Amino acid sequence: MNSVRRLSRPRTLRARLTVGLVVLLAVSCAAVGLAAVVELNGFLTQRVDEQLTQVGTRFPESLEHHGQLPDDLPQSRKDSTGGTPVGDEHGDTRRLATGTFGARLLNGEVTNMGLIRSGDPSADLSVDLTAGDRKWLAAVPADGRPHTVDLSVLDGYRVVARPGRDKDVLIVGLPLEPVEAAVHRLELVAGIVFGLALVATGVAGACWVRWSLRPLSRVAATATRVSELPLASGEVALPPRAPEPDSRSEVGRVAAAFNRMLGHVEDALTKRHAGEERLRRFAADASHELRTPVASVRGHAELALLHPGPVPPEVTRALERIAAESSRMGDMVDDLLLLARLDAGRPLERRPVDLTHMVLDAVADARAAGPDHRWTLDLPEEPVTVTGDTHRLHQVLANLLANARLHTPVGTKVTVTLETEDGSARLSVHDDGPGVPEDVQPGVFERFTRAEHRRRQDAPGGGAGLGLSIVAAVVEAHGGSVGLESRPGATTFTVRLPSGEVSNW
Repeated sequence: MNSVRRLSRPRTLRARLTVGLVVLLAVSCAAVGLAAVVELNGFLTQRVDEQLTQVGTRFPESLEHHGQLPDDLPQSRKDSTGGTPVGDEHGDTRRLATGTFGARLLNGEVTNMGLIRSGDPSADLSVDLTAGDRKWLAAVPADGRPHTVDLSVLDGYRVVARPGRDKDVLIVGLPLEPVEAAVHRLELVAGIVFGLALVATGVAGACWVRWSLRPLSRVAATATRVSELPLASGEVALPPRAPEPDSRSEVGRVAAAFNRMLGHVEDALTKRHAGEERLRRFAADASHELRTPVASVRGHAELALLHPGPVPPEVTRALERIAAESSRMGDMVDDLLLLARLDAGRPLERRPVDLTHMVLDAVADARAAGPDHRWTLDLPEEPVTVTGDTHRLHQVLANLLANARLHTPVGTKVTVTLETEDGSARLSVHDDGPGVPEDVQPGVFERFTRAEHRRRQDAPGGGAGLGLSIVAAVVEAHGGSVGLESRPGATTFTVRLPSGEVSNW
């Protein structure tokens, strides 16, 4: 129920303003219509009460005396001849409106009653009332004030009861049907007019609100375009500023503040991009300049180890460490130079690469480097080939396998799976080791990211934290994506190459 109610509510500001305007107008129209109906009903009822006062009790009195007015009737109620007028054999109906009702009650019982159905004096005045109607008439107080009764035969009537001369009660009434008809007609007309007014106001209000909020819509459109820009890295070109309407309006102040914010963001992005460019140039230049001295140190160490004369064991050990560390430093320099070139957007080779053959070779190398692990393959029946750089893609797979070998304990099962999925290649490396710590997972593909506690406690600590960042950079350079899912006992790195780059032989 709550979800349906939430779905039915207007979401946009324009819709809310339009609905609010229509609702307020509907409430106003309802209040005006109700006041008009109540006032008209009261006015017409008052006119009926005035007519009842003018009618008096002549009609019920004539019913009591069978059409003969009493001799002691005041002169003002006799005809112009001064005689005692006679209406007809049933009652005096002269100058009485059609629908006039008269009744005489004695000791709470209706003794005489009549109803004028037309202006013909000879027309039948008889009327049959139910026992319930008679009780309604008997309950009317004889106070000379108008009261409303609902007779089953005659519907609504406005009646006045006055005490008679013979300890009886004389009742005269007029129908409320004309009043109700006029009120109902007013309700119908008001409903039609107000309904058309609401429809016209809704359409006009929607157009007016749309026009009034047009500057705000432009601000929202500009904000949407900015939110879709990749602001994390690289040079960013912000869209044109939102138009600024009258600064005295709320929308104008919002647009001005938003444009100032965009200016600050653009300045910050420009400075960030300039800093990134300087850092890239420094990394590329430093890596390039370091390659020669590192290679020289490594060469001299290896040359010293080849000396035929006697060398103390301590010196031999030191030379071996120098050669090993210089080799490791050379690999690190090569990795930094590769990342700098990828950041600079240098194109990679684009040629067919047999991923199946590459996986077989990489797993064979990993099995030789880590015989204490269990290596398994899950390959499709048909070889899978993609377009890319063979050396760099092999480096991606080698880094993932080295990561699984170095960061998992002895006996860990590592499964390499290659398959095609929706026209793209999907390569995954899964192990059942202890998993990647949760606090490390969000930045695992960033440069120089290293866990405080390595997944394999006895693994050597020589990594620089560049392997997975190279994986991410190379895969992104191929237009693909890489992801990680890890929990204790199940860690999976998944590489996807985009559709259109894959074909099966």
